[in-house]
Amino acid sequence: MSKPALRDLKMPDDRQTSTFSIVAYDPENGDLGVAVQSKYFIVGPVVPWAETGVGAVATQAFVNVSLGPRSLALLKEGVAVENIVNSLMEEDEGRDRRQLGVVDALGNAYSYTGKDCTPYAGSKTGEHYAIQGNILTGEAVIDAMSEAYEAAPGGLAERLVAALEAGEEAGGDARGSQSAALLVVRYGAGRAGYGDRYVDLRVDDHAAPITELRRLLNLQYSNSLVSRSQSLMDDEKNEEALEIALKSAILSPESDVAHLALCRAFYLSGAKSKAVEEYQIAKTLNPKVDFSVNRQDRLAFILEDEAFKEPGEEE
Repeated sequence: MSKPALRDLKMPDDRQTSTFSIVAYDPENGDLGVAVQSKYFIVGPVVPWAETGVGAVATQAFVNVSLGPRSLALLKEGVAVENIVNSLMEEDEGRDRRQLGVVDALGNAYSYTGKDCTPYAGSKTGEHYAIQGNILTGEAVIDAMSEAYEAAPGGLAERLVAALEAGEEAGGDARGSQSAALLVVRYGAGRAGYGDRYVDLRVDDHAAPITELRRLLNLQYSNSLVSRSQSLMDDEKNEEALEIALKSAILSPESDVAHLALCRAFYLSGAKSKAVEEYQIAKTLNPKVDFSVNRQDRLAFILEDEAFKEPGEEE
């Protein structure tokens, strides 16, 4: 029997996102963000929405994706978060199966859970944040997220992921785990200074999506530290550069980029043997790392110093 063509297959109705999420605002710097975990394939394009200077939104349960951009549009008009949620739900025939969490650029937060959302379903608001979840193992999931978010150190991204980790530890999604996403917006913090997506990470299908999300966040921070350390080395501030390069490699030990930066930092600090060790680690992690070595003037010392050559390696 021949296999049906992809065009002939009907996509399943997968609007039910068994999910826990948090939307939040950081008064220290104006960051806005959303973090979410779900037993749902590719939750990242569905639940989280955010815009700098406007707000952050999580739309979930029997999800109506349009509630994300519509909430942001109303926030731009200056409508209060509670009024936004109430008016959107009044217009929505599926309101009883929706969840919607909104926080504005002043930290005002509001969350709605429809009466027919699959239990356990509920929400909680605190200072500058709202948490919502459905098909959870119990109310303890939301309480744990709230406590972890309020107690966690660091910036908004770290605190949002800490909330997810606590929710998962408290029982999480009753059906299991599959995907996760983290979105944090900051004015001018997008790639190369364009856009506002400071952190935009997605784990589309993974046995431990929150663990993987944390790894990706650490990798992003590690890459930022690499850039800082390289700039400091360019300015001959080698002691400070070494300290930062070490932090980068600790944050993301699987990053060949971090170990190459640490290699350079050790070399400029006079610790040649440690530099060689870091180069070997980078090469083990990425056997094609010499492509970068051959094209970066910063790493020319690896090509020029005999200490980096393998036994029997020719010029």
